[in-house]
Amino acid sequence: MRAVLWLLLTASVLANVFVSTFADWSGGLQIAGSVSTGAVLLGSAAGLWLTRDRSAA
Repeated sequence: MRAVLWLLLTASVLANVFVSTFADWSGGLQIAGSVSTGAVLLGSAAGLWLTRDRSAA
């Protein structure tokens, strides 16, 4: 499960960089792309945080 969350986190960062810099999108399409990749990024980060090993402190 954590491997999938790490994969989603990495993919969302790369997709967000692509949308922000390389994609020739304008206006609403760029906003929609950034919002969707940001939602995946935040969701996977929250999932990783919730599934962390709490005994290693």
